[in-house]
Amino acid sequence: MAREYARTDRVGQQIQKEIAIILMREIKDPRLSMTTVSAVEVTRDLAYAKVFVTFFNDKEDEIKASIEVLTEAEGYIRSLLGKRLRARIIPHLRFVYDKSMAEGVRMSSLVDQAVASDKPENTSDEEQSE
Repeated sequence: MAREYARTDRVGQQIQKEIAIILMREIKDPRLSMTTVSAVEVTRDLAYAKVFVTFFNDKEDEIKASIEVLTEAEGYIRSLLGKRLRARIIPHLRFVYDKSMAEGVRMSSLVDQAVASDKPENTSDEEQSE
């Protein structure tokens, strides 16, 4: 019988929770304001973790700067993570910008525009049929 909830998923969720708390309370860099940890993917051997983050700002250069700050702070974040988790192995962290939030907002605005552009046509068709 296959396990429904893999160990890597549980470890990933715990790492996501702890990194979010660390970024909120411990990291004081102003370039990381409003950083959200959206997901964490952990390898099967728990050696590496890919941390997906989103930021309040959506400018390309600010996003790159924020990712660089997180990459430089990886050792510090990992040491704090080691103190909070009860695990023998603390994975190496790789921070990646999560484009799904921005893409979702873009798609939603496209749908809103399409609906708004269809409304005037529908109201004129209804008026002609009456």
